[in-house]
Amino acid sequence: MNTPSNTPDISRPRFHESATAQVQGRASYIDDLPLVEGTLHAAPLMSPLANAQLITMDLQPVLAAPGVAGVVTAQDIPGDPLLATFVHDEPIFAGPQLMHVGQVMGLVLGHSHTQARQAARQMRLQTTQATPLLHAREALQAGSFVLPQVTVQRGDAAQALTQAPHRLQGSLEIGGQEHFYLESQIAYAIPQDNGHWLIHSGTQHPGEVQHWVAHALHIPLSQVRVVCRRMGGGFGGKETQAGHLAVWAALAAHKFGRPVKMRLDRGDDILITGKRHPFSHDWQVGFDAQGRVLGLDSVQLVHCGHSADLSGPVADRAIFHTDNAYFLSDLHITSHRCKTHTQSHTAFRGFGGPQGVLLIETVMGDIARHLGVDALDVRLANLYGVTDGENKRDTTPYGMKVEDNILHPLMTQLAKRCDYRERRQAITDWNAQHSVIKKGLALTPVKFGISFTATQFNQAGAVVSVYTDGSVRVNHGGTEMGQGLHTKVCGLVARVLGLPAAQVQASASDTDQVANASATAASSGTDLNGRAAENAALQVRQNIAACIGKADACSADDVRFENGQVITPLRQRSFTEAVQYAYGQRVQLWSDGFYATPKIHYDRTTLTGRPFYYFAYGAACSEVAIDTLTGEYRVLRTDILHDVGHSLHPEIDIGQIEGGFAQGLGWLTIEELVWNTKGELLTKGASTYKIPTAADMPAQLNIELWHEANVEDNVGGSKAVGEPPFMLAISVFEALRDAIGATRPGRTPIHLDTPATPERVLGAILAHDGSS
Repeated sequence: MNTPSNTPDISRPRFHESATAQVQGRASYIDDLPLVEGTLHAAPLMSPLANAQLITMDLQPVLAAPGVAGVVTAQDIPGDPLLATFVHDEPIFAGPQLMHVGQVMGLVLGHSHTQARQAARQMRLQTTQATPLLHAREALQAGSFVLPQVTVQRGDAAQALTQAPHRLQGSLEIGGQEHFYLESQIAYAIPQDNGHWLIHSGTQHPGEVQHWVAHALHIPLSQVRVVCRRMGGGFGGKETQAGHLAVWAALAAHKFGRPVKMRLDRGDDILITGKRHPFSHDWQVGFDAQGRVLGLDSVQLVHCGHSADLSGPVADRAIFHTDNAYFLSDLHITSHRCKTHTQSHTAFRGFGGPQGVLLIETVMGDIARHLGVDALDVRLANLYGVTDGENKRDTTPYGMKVEDNILHPLMTQLAKRCDYRERRQAITDWNAQHSVIKKGLALTPVKFGISFTATQFNQAGAVVSVYTDGSVRVNHGGTEMGQGLHTKVCGLVARVLGLPAAQVQASASDTDQVANASATAASSGTDLNGRAAENAALQVRQNIAACIGKADACSADDVRFENGQVITPLRQRSFTEAVQYAYGQRVQLWSDGFYATPKIHYDRTTLTGRPFYYFAYGAACSEVAIDTLTGEYRVLRTDILHDVGHSLHPEIDIGQIEGGFAQGLGWLTIEELVWNTKGELLTKGASTYKIPTAADMPAQLNIELWHEANVEDNVGGSKAVGEPPFMLAISVFEALRDAIGATRPGRTPIHLDTPATPERVLGAILAHDGSS
């Protein structure tokens, strides 16, 4: 039964489903839940050292501290002492090997959060310490890896490099990034009857938390219920690592037979949890006089931390996005997954894609500078779909065809709308006349694959329930972290039933409602859960339509659901009236829905196939001005044209584009993680780790949405919008390099690592004359 085209338009402006409650301070998060009688509070006992051997751990001062109920250590784990991760390489509690500063060795349980944290500081350790490995290059030299090396190649890159008219080589250090979600990691474990458990977890993946807790407690999955109504941000940091707190809280609750709540203070959260993976790139490129890439060799060193976590698929996705928007005929990539004595790095918005895209965009900028041509022209010449004789240049290095390619029209349209060519000339004139303030301009694209590369995760379930008063509830496997997933899903269900969006409500994500749900990640939350909910709603509508059609002597296909009414050729009923009639006829008014992404297939051993259902595209043009005496700079203007298909909610989508760009800007220019030689993370709070503010955003920011629907049969003709906009900020990084280039004669490469702080910018300005 097809969705009628004349139902209420779900794209019309409306509030986020939690907006009113959040503005009024009534939106409930886990830390707001009333405590069950007898609740204890857990605080972590953390390692003060990296790469140390534990000799003794004295917990007597901890136990003697005021308000302490006891401690939990590895001896209190009834199940497997290792977390139920894919690689199975991470202990629940550290010891006797202490891998990084902040690694959790156990818990102290107090009658208040403050008492538990104060007691944790009383732990006394006797240890021996070796020199920690803190950089991927050190790990590579030492042969320290969390996973085996991966190689991907197409054609003969070595031969192409040898025969190319022009060659360049370089290196690029890409810094990590702290998630800095507003709500820190939290879990609340409550024992239930008959050995069952209720876990409130701030997680992007309730199903995985269920798995991890059951594994640690050595009980069936069906005895663990995980609930999450909303999170205060996630950005990937709560995909796997929310599971740690849930396991710790559950183990403590199991030992003491009482509810246990555990939330991390900001400093502890930053010390314990992983970040965006830093990358170290070494590359060589060969190209012709037009800047077209003939061969590329890329060595990618991934800083993984002390365990694998999600480093394997993160590193794989970096490989998948090393091409970004460009056809690379002869390519060789070697990816080393390096083990270091730091936090175990994890998912972060873009999931490795940004680290691959930044590499190739840097290469494109260097090619343009070497040839003395406009970088936009080099980028356009290398795009997928730019024909080369009979070569269509439409297949990725991993064997997937780029079938929905809008790169060239999107980029050229943006260039025209933002007056790129005219501004390029104006900036050239400005730089010729000004010696201190130099300006730069760059227009960069993004092509981002949408789907989990782990194919089994590309599935979702939902349940839609219609009540006899006409109200509707939807439950699905996705989680709400502020991105508007519930709002979009409710809108989709409302459209199917011909109702105002406000008449459909979402309930908390709950493993008792939808089993085996995938993580809300990979930008696929709406694609998967929205289609599953739509399928469930269609079944409910079919049930009602069949009942009403029978009563009015017409077929179910003749029954229309519009504007809160159910209409047949014979009469019109309110939706509530139709529901009540159907209930009286004993018609099922609820249904489940399921969706599995079609077309995708992927061989993890060869990294080939079609890992993505479709690509999302975008482009951004940014202009910057730098002070050549200090390295300080401002982003003057950014214009964005981004492809979200047929937007399910333009306001939310534009907000995601703004937020993604801002977070990408922070990663590339402001946010810097600093470890000292002992492995201590020095940037562990808002006083030392800076995230972007309104003052860092472009003075002029223009955002437009591409006008075409998704060519694939995605829900509502939409495209994902969570991760792709993050990489639009690369335009700022390339604009900074363009401005630095204006400070020196000739065509020498501009070396600039990230984050491009004023200190690094100044160093790049001075580097050409040996002053730095």
